[in-house]
Amino acid sequence: MIAGSATATVAGVTAGPAHAAVPASPGVTYTNTLAAQRADPHIFKHTDGFYYFTATVPAYDRIVLRRATTIQGLASAAETTIWTKHTSGEMGAHIWAPEIHFIDGKWYVYFAAGATNDIWKIRPYVLECAAANPITGTWTEKGRIALPLDTFSLDATTFVVNGTRYLSWAQNDPAVGSGTNLYLARMSSPWAITGTPVRISTPTASWETIGHRVNEGPAVIQRNGKVFMTFSASATDANYCMGLLTASASADLLKASSWAKTAGPVFTSNAATGQYGPGHNQFTVSEDGRSDILVYHDRGYKDISGDPLNDPNRRTRVQKIYWKADGTPDFGIPVADGLTPIRLSSYNAPDRFIRHWEYRARIEANVAPLADSQFRTVTGLAGSGTVSLESANFPGYYLRHKNYEVWVEKNDGTAQFRSDASFTARAGLADSAGVSYESYNAPGRYIRHYNHLLHVQALSTATDRADATFYLQ
Repeated sequence: MIAGSATATVAGVTAGPAHAAVPASPGVTYTNTLAAQRADPHIFKHTDGFYYFTATVPAYDRIVLRRATTIQGLASAAETTIWTKHTSGEMGAHIWAPEIHFIDGKWYVYFAAGATNDIWKIRPYVLECAAANPITGTWTEKGRIALPLDTFSLDATTFVVNGTRYLSWAQNDPAVGSGTNLYLARMSSPWAITGTPVRISTPTASWETIGHRVNEGPAVIQRNGKVFMTFSASATDANYCMGLLTASASADLLKASSWAKTAGPVFTSNAATGQYGPGHNQFTVSEDGRSDILVYHDRGYKDISGDPLNDPNRRTRVQKIYWKADGTPDFGIPVADGLTPIRLSSYNAPDRFIRHWEYRARIEANVAPLADSQFRTVTGLAGSGTVSLESANFPGYYLRHKNYEVWVEKNDGTAQFRSDASFTARAGLADSAGVSYESYNAPGRYIRHYNHLLHVQALSTATDRADATFYLQ
């Protein structure tokens, strides 16, 4: 959350001169979709200033790699095939879910593959590259990751906690039942595990077992002494969703009891935004290193003809992750196509964000659901260099003023609405690092909070200007 003084504005009156500092994690936006027909995406930010991107291609026959100096730049970056499936034997079919990692001065790609004589004999494999640039360097095969149980296994990922490197993956154990479970083991090298793996998650809940019993695609993000492992559940159609496991970084991660699973999914299909089957995610960071970014795939439609695995249109998407006051991640909803939304925190009530509640706009702390406090900054409906703020979870609804109160309402297509929903974005009146919004059709009046509700008012005092200043997050 925002660093700053505990002094806040209550009922529009500032108790003192203190105010929020510029947010530690300022607003950042991207435009989705990042890459069409690229599933199981992985984006790695390296110390050389480049982002490296790989993903499953619909033909399931090769591993591709792109790089760019920005996340958005990956959308148009040239794509190179760095490895192609074998023509016979192992690694000859179903080339799935590649991930690229940099370990001890070398590049590694982890991926799953079947065999030409048994395409469902899916197992995890590793490639290695010693060159500085993995796109132009030579890749060598380190072979299959040997697992004690020789069964269907995929989605290997690696991470380090307190100096120990781990491998996590999904695997079927006939003794447990159908479907895939999540496993964890220490690593002795970038291509080998050591010791006995532990099963840390089994699909048992209703949201994990629609169509198939699935726990797969583990991905790890760490923050404030906690290890968070997301995973994907259920069949790879619109029922596909993300769950979350949490462990203390100081716990024995190789004890299943160290991991707690959320009671329900943390990221699911959203009909309002037109996003279906979000999952198989990974994590990266923004260009300034100050925001955590969720990388995932989904589809832009619900109904699929035939086997979802034969549908090529899973696409790579990105959006910012926010963190709750209790230190846990809040993924919100898969946002609509186009520009990703931002949040607006109050300059003088640093824990409060603009949100809508029963369509009335207000500022509030600990907003739930998160999407109530997310708005997309779009070209003003009235034009003339203005902006409009579109609700993330009610696309087509905008912040607008009526009787000088601010509401979130659906665009009715009238000139009055377009004018009421358009604002001129000014440098923050109390801090130029922030933003203030002047009404397009009531010049001199700005969006400000008073008694926690938003109004469009004329400003005359320092308190007024503070109430009318917000930070992008």
